[in-house]
Amino acid sequence: MQQYSQSLHNDAHSVILVTAGYDNTIRFWEALSGICSRTIQHADSQVNRLCISPDKTVLAASGKNANHSVKLYDINSTNGNPFVTFGEHTGNVTATGFHGEGRWMYTASEDGHLKIWDTRAGRTPVLTRNFDNGAPINDAVMHANQGELITCDQNGSVKIWDLTAHACTHELVPEEGVPMRSVSVASDGSMLVAVNNKGNCYVWKMSDMTSEPCDIEPLHKWSAHSDYILRCVLSPDTKLLATCSADKTVKLWNTEEGFKLEMTLTGHQRWVWDCAFSADSAYLVTASSDHVARLWELSQGETIRQYNGHTKAAVCVALNDLSVGYT
Repeated sequence: MQQYSQSLHNDAHSVILVTAGYDNTIRFWEALSGICSRTIQHADSQVNRLCISPDKTVLAASGKNANHSVKLYDINSTNGNPFVTFGEHTGNVTATGFHGEGRWMYTASEDGHLKIWDTRAGRTPVLTRNFDNGAPINDAVMHANQGELITCDQNGSVKIWDLTAHACTHELVPEEGVPMRSVSVASDGSMLVAVNNKGNCYVWKMSDMTSEPCDIEPLHKWSAHSDYILRCVLSPDTKLLATCSADKTVKLWNTEEGFKLEMTLTGHQRWVWDCAFSADSAYLVTASSDHVARLWELSQGETIRQYNGHTKAAVCVALNDLSVGYT
């Protein structure tokens, strides 16, 4: 905690921590004090996902609004209105993210479409590619090489989309007909993790995605929770896998020891929807239906801060505490 505290005092903007949920608000937090420093009204819908741009200047919020869109907010402005709204989906937007150098964004939706948006032309993203997944998409993440996107869907498929080939190059179906809820890719591109509604977790070893043909092989499978798994996230150092569940817990699995259960984080009173690791993989922030977000210190597995303020379920969290962002 002392190291984390020192980084906060060195730079007031070194940590961007944001939560959102069913109360139609987006809340910015002072990570160390637990004080809510700013609240944005997201009046027309709940917020499903949050993402902070690599340079820490833009917050993307996807929701279940009438336009099925993503709203972009200026993090450094006091203006509570989005500076642009885009998306053009016909269903709930379930995932969004930024290219590592801010050149483009992606959006994924329950309408079954994965879209790529050029963000270089101006403040309004321009649609450049539209992939038809053929089933509602529940999650999407970017591969470390910035050239592939991975989706999981309601039909039970995990797909890898090659942005250069403009095509789906791999389809993995671990349990046909069982919705895959979340996916995560290691920061070094070495493994892919996906979880489903039955509480099962699947891991694949990934070869260098630049090689032809790319090799993906099953590595591990286990029953991680007795209820829905709502999110899975690999730590930046790739040593831990966090799984958030409807069973009110978050479990940490050791990727270097055959995904042995490292610890179970207990304290939330309802479903745990989302989590985010700190850049050094030493801390985890979680968001829950109990209206509360928590900051956990992982060496002891203890809550060291609670973020109270949401009046309904907190279902998404975004954290960026990297000392240097893209410029």
